[in-house]
Amino acid sequence: MAWIALVLAGLFEIVWATAMKQSEGFTRPLPTIVMAVAMLLSFGLLAWSMKVLPLGTAYTIWTGIGAVGAFIVGIAYFGEALSPMRVFAAVLIVSGLIMMKL
Repeated sequence: MAWIALVLAGLFEIVWATAMKQSEGFTRPLPTIVMAVAMLLSFGLLAWSMKVLPLGTAYTIWTGIGAVGAFIVGIAYFGEALSPMRVFAAVLIVSGLIMMKL
């Protein structure tokens, strides 16, 4: 269950980061509220997963899911650049997550 909570925490990290972008500096109420709720869920699930999982593993997986997810959302929804170097960086992050789990 701790791993499921950790993955959900990472997904909520993607949600709050995306909502933060859409809040335009906290000037738009709905994205700001979505961001705050997703942030609370993300941190709460991360904290709950850390009752079982080691700090280094849990935090690294959480930030990795958020980083790669935000990278994908940025490209898919915000038209951010997709370059070979950025893809390589994302592959390195995912490789690090796999190694951390092993």
